[in-house]
Amino acid sequence: MTSATPRRRGRPSRAQSEAEPAARERILAAARTEFSERGYDKTSMRSIAKQAGVDASLVHHYFGTKDEVFAAAIEMTMEPVQLVPAILGTSTDGIGERLARYFIGVWENPATRTPLLAVIRSALTNETAATVLRTVVLRMVLERVAADLDVPNPKFRAELAASHMIGIAILRYVIKVEPLASTDPEEIITTVAPTLQRYLTDPSPSAHPSAPGAKSSLSGD
Repeated sequence: MTSATPRRRGRPSRAQSEAEPAARERILAAARTEFSERGYDKTSMRSIAKQAGVDASLVHHYFGTKDEVFAAAIEMTMEPVQLVPAILGTSTDGIGERLARYFIGVWENPATRTPLLAVIRSALTNETAATVLRTVVLRMVLERVAADLDVPNPKFRAELAASHMIGIAILRYVIKVEPLASTDPEEIITTVAPTLQRYLTDPSPSAHPSAPGAKSSLSGD
């Protein structure tokens, strides 16, 4: 039933707020399901609200727009607040392996793989989804990692690392190219870790954005 007076955005009823103490978490869980199953374009704020069992006004209250709830759902999957310190550790020794292990671990877990598949697939055809991917994977994770590294061109190095890991994700989990798709995760981590280590820590001047072909398409610049 709708109210005679339109409710202003950001102010759900007191009864609704009290009845839904975990509403935000339920909405995020529903958003992950909807985006995973329907893709970005076919998911709506109304469908997310229906999946979560709440009024659509509550989804707008917490997130405002579909773009914002999409970004929040992916951020919940990546957990950058916990991730960045875990990757950095106490020294740069082993940072390539830590990054590879986390990234592959997220993709190997069915609960986190499903929403990430939705992001990757949507990002290939939808600019909004691509922006979310750039924001979460690059700016919220890899650029924060690179900012703590004492090397030239840390942002460029973060983009190289991102391109490597996203390429693996597309080939292994989206396109399912063999033998990569069925290779043991530990073998992938062991093989990829030295390359990521070099991207993030090698002081060599060859890792420079002025080199031919160095500009990353993920940068959005």
